[in-house]
Amino acid sequence: MSTTKARDIRDMSDEQIRLVWKDAAESLFRLKLQAQTEKLAAPSELKKHRRTIARCQTILAERQTKAAGEQAASAT
Repeated sequence: MSTTKARDIRDMSDEQIRLVWKDAAESLFRLKLQAQTEKLAAPSELKKHRRTIARCQTILAERQTKAAGEQAASAT
């Protein structure tokens, strides 16, 4: 899996972001297991997947905060 930049993630729908998040989490899990049993060919993949997960979480949180702010503004 190639790294997913923040601007690419921002262009995705919430459902697509959740799928990218899930795929990265599964890959990270497999890599962690592999790291425990054998030497990884590319240890930098761990960092890439962690960052992708963090980007997905951040962008979804931003969208949720923005939606909550818009609801509060329209309620007043």
